[in-house]
Amino acid sequence: MAKHLIDVLVGSKIYHDYERAFSEATGLPVALRSVESWQLPHHGKRFENPFCAILAQKSRACAACLQVQQQLSDTAGEHPQTITCPAGLCDIAIPVRMGDQLIGFLTTGQVFCRKPTEAQFNRTAKLLADWGVETDAVGLRDAYFDTRVLSSREHASIVKLLSIFAEHLSMVSNQIIVREQNAEPPVITRAKQFINDHQTEDLSLEQVARSVHTSKFYFCKIFKRSTGINFTDYLSRVRTERARNLLLNPNLRVSEIAYEVGFQSLTHFNRIFKRILGQSPTEYRNQLVRA
Repeated sequence: MAKHLIDVLVGSKIYHDYERAFSEATGLPVALRSVESWQLPHHGKRFENPFCAILAQKSRACAACLQVQQQLSDTAGEHPQTITCPAGLCDIAIPVRMGDQLIGFLTTGQVFCRKPTEAQFNRTAKLLADWGVETDAVGLRDAYFDTRVLSSREHASIVKLLSIFAEHLSMVSNQIIVREQNAEPPVITRAKQFINDHQTEDLSLEQVARSVHTSKFYFCKIFKRSTGINFTDYLSRVRTERARNLLLNPNLRVSEIAYEVGFQSLTHFNRIFKRILGQSPTEYRNQLVRA
């Protein structure tokens, strides 16, 4: 449910308007990501820090950036948090909640909270060399020292702006839930939740129908009418979407991901993934690396 809400919010006009206004006013990237997300939220965005874009080119550097995002997820559940990455830059996360439930984070950053020093840059350059990041030394230095430095007042103002918007998104989330519950039969809502909770298991149509106390025949009929696709296709798409997210983690093998999301064989996973997304998991991951 949390990921679905975030997907709907990210696609909304109010979010696009705020994202554009925030970035134009501050010169910083902003992203809304779900709790389950495992990706670099600002990679490829218009206001991405050029230095951070260089780091994203190598898997070890990318993994370090992802670890920072995970730390933010672990610590920003109740209040805004700022974490400093190994290169000395700061990332900021503001929790977005729907009632008592944490559904995601508004994130920004890729900035310094204090002016960088020569010694700090030299340590960072050595770290990147150890990670295998090959780039023009002058370009790396320019990108590093051209990074925005926030004063404590600017930092506090940005956190306040995002916190206000997070509260607004919380209200919008409640509106989405009410609207969707009115539009979708409760039995389908419960079935989708059951599928999401058990997608990693060897899940059958009979199990899902039984979980919502309906016959197999009735469940097939109402599920297809409500979603537009059959149960098997829906389950495959849920698993594929989670797999696509996990493929952003360079430390996970494709075979690990296949079994993690609930496919019983690597061959079946590859076939379903390509049918839904038009390319194999390996091709999809390689495309991310090139980007």
